[in-house]
Amino acid sequence: MAKKPKKQQGGGTPATVALTTAGVEFTVHSYDHDPAHPSYGEEAAEAMGVSPDRVFKTLVADVDGTLTVAVVPVAGQLDLKALASAVGGKRATMADPALAERTTGYVRGGISPLGQRKKLPTVLDASASSHPTICVSAGRRGLEVELSPQDLAKLTEAVLAPIGRVG
Repeated sequence: MAKKPKKQQGGGTPATVALTTAGVEFTVHSYDHDPAHPSYGEEAAEAMGVSPDRVFKTLVADVDGTLTVAVVPVAGQLDLKALASAVGGKRATMADPALAERTTGYVRGGISPLGQRKKLPTVLDASASSHPTICVSAGRRGLEVELSPQDLAKLTEAVLAPIGRVG
């Protein structure tokens, strides 16, 4: 049975605590998660009334044996070849979901690029920079955080690269 992430003081998640600690401006969006919805990201976009190209999903991939975080719009898909190239690797595959959960400290559908248990190399799709703000998971299903893509890139030390493709 997977361990639940520990609640932070004030009911925050590790992601919101990291943002608060960094002094970054952000907005939390909460909605009732429907376990029957086929897509966590599309559900978030619909629930918040935000265009799916501004809501980004956090995926964990294995690039040449190194777990790597990819942050791409929910309206598209991750281009694994482009991800590998962005971090100087040869081959990328999706990480085992249980390993991704253990390493990040979050559950699938609620993995945030922020406040992860272990800091992983991160790549943010270049399309993020065309928006003043984007939304990413705040660390649990039904909770999103909206912030500037520049702040997200800075806090995660992300490389910006075209790793998403229209799906």
